[in-house]
Parts: sequence; C-alpha cells; structure tokens
Amino acid sequence: MTRTLVVVKGGGDIGTGVAHRLFNSGMLVIITEIERPKAIRRTVSFAQAIYQGEFEVEGVTAKRIEDFEESLQPFRGIPVLVDERADIVKRIQPEVVVDAIMAKRNLGTKITDAPIVIGLGPGFTAGGDVHAVVETKRGHFLGMVIYQGEAEKNTGIPGQIEGYTIERILRAPRHGKLRAIKSIGDLVDKGDEVASVEGHPVISQISGVLRGMLQDGLLVLEGEKIGDVDPRAAREYCFTISDRARAVGGGVLEAILSLRCRTKKNSPTHQQRG
Repeated sequence: MTRTLVVVKGGGDIGTGVAHRLFNSGMLVIITEIERPKAIRRTVSFAQAIYQGEFEVEGVTAKRIEDFEESLQPFRGIPVLVDERADIVKRIQPEVVVDAIMAKRNLGTKITDAPIVIGLGPGFTAGGDVHAVVETKRGHFLGMVIYQGEAEKNTGIPGQIEGYTIERILRAPRHGKLRAIKSIGDLVDKGDEVASVEGHPVISQISGVLRGMLQDGLLVLEGEKIGDVDPRAAREYCFTISDRARAVGGGVLEAILSLRCRTKKNSPTHQQRG
C-alpha cells in the first residue's frame, strides 16, 4: 500500500503537532520552513531542526535537509527543508498540502496545489482556496473540520488558560536583538525579567512556567510576540505537544481521510463499479 505523501508548510508547535500525528499514522511527511524560523514553543517545534540539524519531539526525529533530492533519501523521520515558497510542492506533487504557517492569512496556498489542501485557522476559505479548514481557536470548536466556509476570525486575544489571556504573552519592548535570560521550563514570578531587547527588559506579567521563547539572538520587532508564560506551572507541558496542537492534528487527519473518500467516490472508476 502506497504511503500518503504530505507537505506541511510550517514547523512551529501547531505544524509539529500535525506532522507528528500524520507521521505516526503511517504517512510520509516533509516540512517546509523559512531560513530563520520564529517558533515560540521551540522545545516542541520541528522547526528547530533548521538551527540544530536534527530535533526530536516525543520520539519522532526531524532532520534538516538542504535540497529536493535529499528529501527522496530514506530517512526514518521527518525531513525539514528551507523552502519559503514551498517550491517542493510542484516538484514532488504530494497528495496532501497542509498550510500550518499560522499567519492568520493565506500567504500563497492554492486549492490546486494538491488533490487535498488543508488550511489551519483563519485566513482560508474551505471550498475556495483550500478543500478544508481546521479550527485552531481554543474552545468548543477546536479541531473541527470545516468543508465550506472559514474558521473563527482572529480576535488578537490568545486563548484563556487559568483565567489569563493577554497577560500570558511576552512581547518585545522595542526593535532589536533578543537576549534570553530565562530558559524554557524555568519557573518565573510576576515581575521577573525573563529576557531583554537591546537592554530593554521583558517582564513577566504573571507567575508560572516559561513555556515558550524565541531563539536567542533573533532580531525582533517592537510589539512582536516573543514568548509566553503558562500559569499552570507544569514543567512537563513545555516539552510535550499541547492539547491544542493534538486537537488540530486530529482534525487534519480526519480531513485527509474524509476528503480521500470523497475523491474516490467521485472518481469515474468508483462510479462505474457502483
């Protein structure tokens, strides 16, 4: 039985949750990324393979590859390729393309890119630029597959955890180079300095565990999200795929299986047999 080939655009924590679930379901997965990924939850993001060469998340290893040909070499894991425009899609013609960039808008994904094209969160229209959209907003509809229409609009307010929303988020106080003071997994108190940008401190607004922080040394923009604090203060949450990413991954798997069945039912061969 031929394994399904999937290109996942974006190796952040949500894209990683998707890629991890599809890989463990027996699919061949390739991730495309930019040269300097900005993954907040770096400890559970396959995008880190871009910086480190290889990176493991919950028993699955991602490996940076340098070109299209290398993606064809046998590897028991997930190749990650620097390919900002996802040109590899045209070359390998996968059965599935998943846009997991999480840009809140479509940066170029088209419904004609593959037989099955899935967009995550707001910015996509099922039945328009993609075949299906998976809801990414925390709440009752998280992980739901949408076959006509759009996901919930982006409000700019992060999902609530232990009653906290915007207070969880760490933002750059100015333009410049990020310097991390605390490490992901460290417990922090309200008022602690966790990082700085060009000497300007980044202060935690709540107590908890530092769950995410951009790669040290990256250039950031004023107001850009650079990290987050989890008030549940469970250190193990920093090093495992989140409930949100797992739910979205489950939605993508459902969408692939459902859309594949629909495609087969509509094929001339299937109709003749029927």
